[in-house]
Amino acid sequence: MYSEEEDFDCPLCMEELDISDRNFRPCPCGYQICRFCWHHIKEDLNGRCPACRRIYSEETVEFTPISADELAMIKNEKKAKEREKKEIEAMNRKHLANMRVVQKSLVYVIGLPPKLANDEHTLRQHEYFGQYGKISKVVINRRNAPVPSSGASAGVPSIGVYITYARKEDAAKAIAAIDGSIWDGKILRASYGTTKYCTYYLRGMTCQNPNCMYLHEPGEDADSYTKEDLAVG
Repeated sequence: MYSEEEDFDCPLCMEELDISDRNFRPCPCGYQICRFCWHHIKEDLNGRCPACRRIYSEETVEFTPISADELAMIKNEKKAKEREKKEIEAMNRKHLANMRVVQKSLVYVIGLPPKLANDEHTLRQHEYFGQYGKISKVVINRRNAPVPSSGASAGVPSIGVYITYARKEDAAKAIAAIDGSIWDGKILRASYGTTKYCTYYLRGMTCQNPNCMYLHEPGEDADSYTKEDLAVG
């Protein structure tokens, strides 16, 4: 017989017992199963209780319909468990707020001269980043990015660009070709981009932005770093 702290799952099919099945006990030994499994055993199998091997009989079935008060209590308990589960999940995700996860389809390029980085459409073209594969998204960081240390003039602004490829293989190919190359007299640096976790995900909530670019599921541990790790690197 189940205690109040145990989950109400049928031990045979492992499905949660329907509310109406919680007071259904087909055998005097007290072994509780759902009515679907009980019917299946009676009609298709040997008709015996899986626990005590007694033959099931209609006369020994115990069934008490759930009262309105009991039904309300069960529903309140279920809501409380769901709320507690979300709170625990949110607590477990708190440490992720400081994490950044490498995205193997996202390429970050630094060092582009402004005249090459003012038009997303141009950067998608085959003579530029489009030659490495299908591009899903281009985001230009219009703030002045750090100038590469070698081969660039101090004080000359450069632009950072995030290119998201449809395939991880194309992103790897782009990094291999771009990093260290020279465009318009400037040395480019390319690496995988990183992203952070969506604040809605961290709070155990559903994100309201269908175009949100942040993570909504756990990233790979091998690709996850703290902001401090990235700064040191």
